[in-house]
Amino acid sequence: MTNENNKSKQENIVLEDEKDLVMDHEYDGIQELNHPLPSWWTGVWALSFIFSIPYFMYYVLMDGPTLLDTYKIDMAQMQKIIDAEAANTANFDIQAYDSYVVTPAAKELGNTVFIENCAACHLDDGGGDIGPNLTDKHWINITKLDPEQIYKFVVHGNEDMGMPAWGDILSKEDIMAVTDHVIALQGTTPAKAKEPQGELLSE
Repeated sequence: MTNENNKSKQENIVLEDEKDLVMDHEYDGIQELNHPLPSWWTGVWALSFIFSIPYFMYYVLMDGPTLLDTYKIDMAQMQKIIDAEAANTANFDIQAYDSYVVTPAAKELGNTVFIENCAACHLDDGGGDIGPNLTDKHWINITKLDPEQIYKFVVHGNEDMGMPAWGDILSKEDIMAVTDHVIALQGTTPAKAKEPQGELLSE
């Protein structure tokens, strides 16, 4: 009897703060409490409906940009940045070159860029493999050992000779540094020097 009494008491217990929430109906002895949604939730829900009206009018009924339009705009802006950077890279400034290539950072960068991008064709020491020997005075695409000539050749490349246009890949600093590195290879003694190719450089 004690357990039944306790059970009966538990069933009739209603928390003080829930008395006003008891609804006026009962099903199979079960009473229902009316817990309202949080005010912040209902506020956000209402605002979402209010926001949807001008949103629908602008993006559906009017000329609001679609996702594709936004993508095209972003890509056009990105292309402008790329074109501006390409123009800056293609422009050779001898003063900027001279002041940059003497720094220790440029010397280290030049060696790194050459090893990572040029050594596959010219070998680590510039002796030549698929590409020509860069340590002798015979060159295929260069008439004078001039920083500007080498810089611009690295930028634009020569597709017919298998030389990629590195201006689309490397930064201006990379190309200045590797140009200086290539010039520094002149007169060195590679382990396996490839036979001379091209014309003798003019002084």
